[in-house]
Amino acid sequence: MTKKLKAYEIDPEVKVVVLKGNGKAFCAGGDVVASYIYTVAGHWSYGANTYKKNLILDYAVATYGKPVVALIDGIVMGAGAGLSMHGAFKIVTENTVFAMPETAIGHFVDVGASHFLSRLPGFLGEYLGLTGTTIRGEGMVACGLATHFVLSKDLHLVESALDEVTSSDTNKISKIISKFEHKPNVKQDDVYSRLEIINKCFSRKTVEEILSSLEIEAGNRADKWVLEAIKSMKAGSPISLKISLKSGIRAKFLDKDENPKWEPARLELVSDEMVGQYFSRVDEDDWESLQLPARSSSVDIMRPRL
Repeated sequence: MTKKLKAYEIDPEVKVVVLKGNGKAFCAGGDVVASYIYTVAGHWSYGANTYKKNLILDYAVATYGKPVVALIDGIVMGAGAGLSMHGAFKIVTENTVFAMPETAIGHFVDVGASHFLSRLPGFLGEYLGLTGTTIRGEGMVACGLATHFVLSKDLHLVESALDEVTSSDTNKISKIISKFEHKPNVKQDDVYSRLEIINKCFSRKTVEEILSSLEIEAGNRADKWVLEAIKSMKAGSPISLKISLKSGIRAKFLDKDENPKWEPARLELVSDEMVGQYFSRVDEDDWESLQLPARSSSVDIMRPRL
């Protein structure tokens, strides 16, 4: 895909690039099972190369010289979010379901999510990243994760209209998409409606403080989503919740016993030094640090919170 994107970028006949899924989902994420199997077998370079290709692709989309339109109809999670969220236009439907569930498998929120999650209102990004909560297309438009809401049955009309564009002008392309836009019906209990409590709890500086704040809220109110947030964070990998990866893919994807044996097992056992190791330079003779290619177009610089 990266190779084709490079070709389209310099092709004067191509004015806009459309990304869509081949099936009922846009993209449910990368093949974490294969990465896990190769890594535990000693072939860590497989996973490293996979993530390298993935991140370079995401970076290409984020810095692309022409408008990229993602038609997100169905599930979009993990790597799928990295591929779609960095484009100029994110079109969602009534079938769209977004999530970043990495902490549940012992991974961390990656694929450039620290860029697009940190730009959401308040501390909604922290909430989505730490709990893996799903958010539907209607809510994605409300919070800014998506740019347009179109009914699934009309996506082929959008694609046909975009196929006729003669300019890469984003304003003109936005007007074309808007012709097919449908007013989303955001439910009363949607994620975005929880923002006041989310900001109160997820603005805390540590995972332990966030959990404590959620537990206080749970004692004061009977909101189901608060209890679910507590449950998902307690079920996730403690070190993943502190932005890193240790283990856990075995239980979630291979043994399927839904009982991962995290190490360390509790948040209080995860020290700052342990977390810091995942941000330090790798001291291996055959390791190459990721070098993103120079691009003529670059995303704006802003320090993310996540």
